[in-house]
Amino acid sequence: MSFFDEPEETRTAPRPAPRRRRPPTGGGRRPPAADRQSIMVRRIGLVVVVVIAIILIAVLVNGCETSARNSALKDYNNSVASLNARSVQTGTNFFNALSGGTSDPTSLSQSLAQAVSAGTTELNSAKGLSTPDEVKGAQQDFVSALQMRKDGMSNIANQIGAALQSQTRQNAVDTIAAEMARFYASDVLYKDYSVPQIVGALRAAGITVGGLGGQQLNSDQFLPSIQWLDPQHVATALHVTLPSSSGSSSGPIAPGLHGHQLNSVSVGGSTLAPGSTNSIPASPAPTFTLDFANTGQNTETNVKCRVTVSGTGVSGQTIVPQTTAGESTSCQVTLSTTPPKGTHSVTAEIVPVPGEKNIANNSQTFTITFQ
Repeated sequence: MSFFDEPEETRTAPRPAPRRRRPPTGGGRRPPAADRQSIMVRRIGLVVVVVIAIILIAVLVNGCETSARNSALKDYNNSVASLNARSVQTGTNFFNALSGGTSDPTSLSQSLAQAVSAGTTELNSAKGLSTPDEVKGAQQDFVSALQMRKDGMSNIANQIGAALQSQTRQNAVDTIAAEMARFYASDVLYKDYSVPQIVGALRAAGITVGGLGGQQLNSDQFLPSIQWLDPQHVATALHVTLPSSSGSSSGPIAPGLHGHQLNSVSVGGSTLAPGSTNSIPASPAPTFTLDFANTGQNTETNVKCRVTVSGTGVSGQTIVPQTTAGESTSCQVTLSTTPPKGTHSVTAEIVPVPGEKNIANNSQTFTITFQ
């Protein structure tokens, strides 16, 4: 046997390499149930977290909006209360000037002009208030009220010169009395319409009104007394006499002197001093005793005695049926209500009768502290 005739070694065919399995596709094998439950729990947890976050954000935004709205309502109420207080003080200055006498007409005109200027400033401030939607109606009424006050003061100031002239006095005084109705209307509009709307908006927002820590209101009125709507009261305040028959009696005026003189005023037996501060109890409503004399030459009938607390709307009046020439008498005037505590200017007067020319001694004014 030759070398080449040797039998060949048996060769084993190589094993093919194992094929890699592809990961299962959508149609392949699903994950175990435990994995599916874990995934579902995580998804639900994520949804809950997102929902809670949305709720918290909504609550936070709503809380901020509520806080901002309430702050705006409080700021508006405080601004209105402050402006009305300023307006009422302007009215006090205005009526004090009217009642201060006409010995210096130039000074009177200047005082009234200052009041008109202040009223204009207050009106402009009211127009510029930042107003929440809940009180838009209240704002309109408040601006209208201040407009009435400003217009009334301006129109009255324009009539003062004519009221001091005998030829034009009657028409001017009648016009002044008619203009006083603007002040009365402004008080009604503010107190009965504007303030209730503000209160309603505050309470609807859950804001406490009044009391300790609550929102404070200002309901003071501009017109001190409805007596200012009476032309005779206006004439008396201006210390002028109307030429018409406006007065306490009718018919032709008898010849000769007419009039009265107020000699003294007392409360509870104590005589009031015009030049110093007098102190009397505010409650019950005090009664003033006016001692006066008929200094004319005629018997007068239905003589009015009046006491007015300046700037408060508190007053009182009584009527003496008859006074005799040359004789003294007295009348008692009880105030219509308890005056506010504090120091006020109080005027007692015997209202001028028809034909009375000298009215300088018909009234006395006192500084009184009501305790």
